[in-house]
Amino acid sequence: MNYPSPTKYRRILLKLSGEALMGDQSYGIESDTLHRYAAQILELNELGVEVAVVVGGGNIFRGMAGAAKGMGRAHADYMGMLATVINGMALQDALESQGAKCRLQSAIGMEKICEPYIRRRAVRHLEKGRIVIFGAGTGNPFFTTDTAASLRAIEIEADVVLKGTRVDGVYTADPEKDANAQKFDSISFADVLANRLNVMDMTAFTLCQENKLPIIIFNINHPENLRRIVLGETVGTLVS
Repeated sequence: MNYPSPTKYRRILLKLSGEALMGDQSYGIESDTLHRYAAQILELNELGVEVAVVVGGGNIFRGMAGAAKGMGRAHADYMGMLATVINGMALQDALESQGAKCRLQSAIGMEKICEPYIRRRAVRHLEKGRIVIFGAGTGNPFFTTDTAASLRAIEIEADVVLKGTRVDGVYTADPEKDANAQKFDSISFADVLANRLNVMDMTAFTLCQENKLPIIIFNINHPENLRRIVLGETVGTLVS
C-alpha cells in the first residue's frame, strides 16, 4: 500500500485498554470517548498507515478479577475474551459510522458476528486499506490482551506496538503517586527489566523483546498523539 512520505510507520498495532472506553463512567462504553478514539484511528488510516487494533475487555469483565472471587481462571478468562469482542464490535461500528472500512476478527469462532482470525486474511485486509480489529485475545485462557497485542503485531509484521494509556509514558515510578517520578523519552528493553518498570505483562514484553518489536507507551486521551507518533514526533516513551 502506498502511503504519504511524512509517516514514519507503514503498519501499526494499537493496543487500547477496555477501561479507556469507559470515559468518566465506572463501567461499560462511553459513546463520546468511543467515537473520539475512532476518529483518531481513522485519521491514521487516511494518512495511509495500515492500522490494526487490539481492545481489552476490562470495562465489562476481567478474567483475573473473576478468578480472584472464586471463579475458575480458565472460565473467567473466556468470559473476558467475550468482553473484548463486544468492545471490538462497538469500535467497528464507531469506525464505520465515520466512513471507515473495518473488519473484526475473533480468535474464538463466532461467524455470525465477526470473521475468524486468519493471519493471511488480516494482512490482506490491511494491504487493502481496511482497519482490522482483533478480538478474543489469543483465544486461550491465561494470556492477557497485552500478550494478544504483541503476538498479533509480530504475526502481521507491524512496525511498532502503540500502547495507549492514561499516562504519557514510562516513568521511574508511578507519576500518579510520586510527584518526583521522571519520564523516559526512550529506554531499552534491558533497562526496563533491570529497573522493574511496568510496561506490559512479562509474556507480552518478552515477545516484543525477542522479536525486536518496539513499543511506544503514550497518553491516548490527547487527541493529537496518535497522529504525531506516526508522523515521527517524539511522544510518550519508546521502548526498543
